[in-house]
Amino acid sequence: MRNPAILAFLVLAAAGQQQPPQPAANPPGAPATGVKFSANTNLVVVDVTVKDKAGAPIDNLKKENFTVLEDGKPQKVEVFEVQKLSMQPAPPEPPPTLDNQLELPEDPKTTITTQTPGKVQYHDKRLLVMFFDFSSMAMPEQLRAQEAVLTFLDKQMTPSDMMAIMLFTSAIQVKTDFTDNRQMLKEIIDNLPIGEMAELAGDADTGDDNGEDTGAAFVADETEFNIFNTDRKLAAIEDAVRKLSALPEKKALIYFSSGVSKTGIENQAQLEASINAAVKANVFIYPIDARGLMADPPGGAASKASSRGSGLFDGSLVNSQRASINNSQETLATLAADTGGKAFLDSNDLSLGIVQAQTEIRSYYILGYYTNNEKQDGKYRRITVKLIGNTTAKLEHRQGYYAQKVWGKFNGQDKEQQLQEALSAGDPQTDLPLALEIDYFRISPTAYFVPVSVRIPGSVLALAQKRGGGQTEFDFLGQIQDERRSVVGNVRDFIKVKLEAGEAEKLSRRNIHYDAGFTLAPGRYRMKFLVRESQSGKMGTFDTRFVVPDLASDSIMLKTSSVVWSSQREPLAAAVGEAERTSRKAVRSNPLIIGAEKVVPNITKVFRRNQNLYISFDVYDALPDPADLRSRRIAVSMSLFNQKGAKAFEAGPLRATELAATRPNAVPVQLQVPLNGLAPGRYTCQINVIDEIGRKFAFPRTAMVVQ
Repeated sequence: MRNPAILAFLVLAAAGQQQPPQPAANPPGAPATGVKFSANTNLVVVDVTVKDKAGAPIDNLKKENFTVLEDGKPQKVEVFEVQKLSMQPAPPEPPPTLDNQLELPEDPKTTITTQTPGKVQYHDKRLLVMFFDFSSMAMPEQLRAQEAVLTFLDKQMTPSDMMAIMLFTSAIQVKTDFTDNRQMLKEIIDNLPIGEMAELAGDADTGDDNGEDTGAAFVADETEFNIFNTDRKLAAIEDAVRKLSALPEKKALIYFSSGVSKTGIENQAQLEASINAAVKANVFIYPIDARGLMADPPGGAASKASSRGSGLFDGSLVNSQRASINNSQETLATLAADTGGKAFLDSNDLSLGIVQAQTEIRSYYILGYYTNNEKQDGKYRRITVKLIGNTTAKLEHRQGYYAQKVWGKFNGQDKEQQLQEALSAGDPQTDLPLALEIDYFRISPTAYFVPVSVRIPGSVLALAQKRGGGQTEFDFLGQIQDERRSVVGNVRDFIKVKLEAGEAEKLSRRNIHYDAGFTLAPGRYRMKFLVRESQSGKMGTFDTRFVVPDLASDSIMLKTSSVVWSSQREPLAAAVGEAERTSRKAVRSNPLIIGAEKVVPNITKVFRRNQNLYISFDVYDALPDPADLRSRRIAVSMSLFNQKGAKAFEAGPLRATELAATRPNAVPVQLQVPLNGLAPGRYTCQINVIDEIGRKFAFPRTAMVVQ
């Protein structure tokens, strides 16, 4: 059930906080070709592949052979073009002559350009995009991907092929627009920054204690930081797709990576947003695993240290190795299957993966029609394409699209229906980027308080000007389901936010923070959270799974709540909007309220050096001190490790002895650590917690960034 105690709305300084990636604006209009037309929101373009019984493409059809239906109603085909693509390899390039030896090479275009957005400009051309994700590949894998593309350019490229090259390190780079200049493409591939970002590549966390023994005092666990890395990689794919969306032709995005590891709690919405954008833009994703055929022996290759645990002897290490590889390849397979592409895995000849994408894109037709349904109601419209008089041919095309709707024309019923549809839909809403964190605190042997924190960047919000200040309104809608898909928690709030003139001007540099709380039993859950802003109608959804552990049974390890890492504590009076009155009893029972201040979780774990690091958690069931049965003896210290595993900072130890007044047998722990002495970089923060009487311990940790 929902606990109404924790509902507040804060405007927080955004400096040092990593904001979720913001999606680009939707591309204008849609395609047309061969005829003059004015692109507008009513033009719908469908790429159709027609194959005979044997799977060979049929490329001699006319416009009159096609019937296009939208929601069962016939549409008049206004735009028609056949793209005839060859599969014959291009002849080798002739050697340079004396006349052209002294000519300067053509400079590559570093943007995806369109002559007229929505109009076909590459006739009878196959568009291939080589996308290198260097942030996920070690140096040998980068070299393998480079060699594969060079092999394709030398031996397998056809006269119909046009190639663009994109690189992702810390940001998307377009190395060249679509071109068939093989010499230029070779030079770009040869000059890729091999080795850049290779230090970020590595095996996914396996979740066991059999990690390699590096000889260091601590082996960093980057599970939480991998959530951020996963979203960055998926957002980069979405960004690349949007750069290609103005071209109505089919595009194959060949994605070189070493897998996208899941953490189990990553933002599923970002994966779905990337897939959705690719489908709308007629982009087929063909992931290629640059690791090739992997056959590591138990315990890992010679480049790794030996295992620290017994997993080498009982088989668990081999299972975790295989599970880690499968985990990293599953997202690649999902990207391929849901966009119409194919994943290329477990092969050392990566050029075959490029050929696979090449052969999948055969001759096809571009059909465009102006829909006679002018309602901007935002509903899904199903597209059906048929051949007149031919019932044996197989047609492949996208199944439909979502119509646009003007927010200002929504009535109350429309707005409510939009919320419910967005909450239940499989596809995410990404106009309003969200970051979300879920924690847990035990409040009884069978019940846990689960605070949910949501952060929205102020730069995406629109304020109505009121008397020198600004105001807006938010709808918050959340739902929690258990493993049986039964709804066990709901939150629904409508909050008005009013800001003074000075605060409204600073909103673009600040974040909006919302929090709510639920009371749940131990178990596995799924949460879908939705936010809508009333001035613009922008919506954002966040879909994640989480676990509330059962801490009632005895354990050899010291039992603790979630650890909340924070860089801010805000006065309760600072809330600019509140859903309902908060009772004194509710305030006292909230673990994130300390005195008259509220701990604001730092969801992205990005801190500034001029900030303090606040750490809050509970310790459960520690043995009482024999000298005073009402107190406990909990020793707490904090260590920061850099990327090399060396200790960069240590604080403590301090002692926590007092029991919480509102949570049975719980010792609250509060740490405050200044960060001004740290160098910028990535760290792993480990909390060392020891019950000196019970001789139990715990070492919760997280990855963080200091700027």
